[in-house]
Amino acid sequence: MSETEFSETGVRIDRWARSLTRAGQVTVKDGRVALLTSYGREIDSAPVGTVSVGRPWFAGADATVARVNGTRYRLTMRRLGGKPDDAGPAHRFLQALRSAGGGRG
Repeated sequence: MSETEFSETGVRIDRWARSLTRAGQVTVKDGRVALLTSYGREIDSAPVGTVSVGRPWFAGADATVARVNGTRYRLTMRRLGGKPDDAGPAHRFLQALRSAGGGRG
């Protein structure tokens, strides 16, 4: 698995009450999930099998929650343009993580 299964930039990454970045990056590559700042510095990363993901009932379609190394992060991935019936980046992230072996939280 040398190619990137998922990569999205411009992601708002919050550790619940605290915003870590408003223009970060989320990648799923080589069996790992990585959360990066806008400068490319790693916030957190873990093997796909240890990361749990889901969509909170209180958030919109552009938000997901990921638990990485025991820390809960809220990831907001805005859909820019595109057709209304296209899957947004948050949906594609969930599918990429689940197909790579990640769990549901």
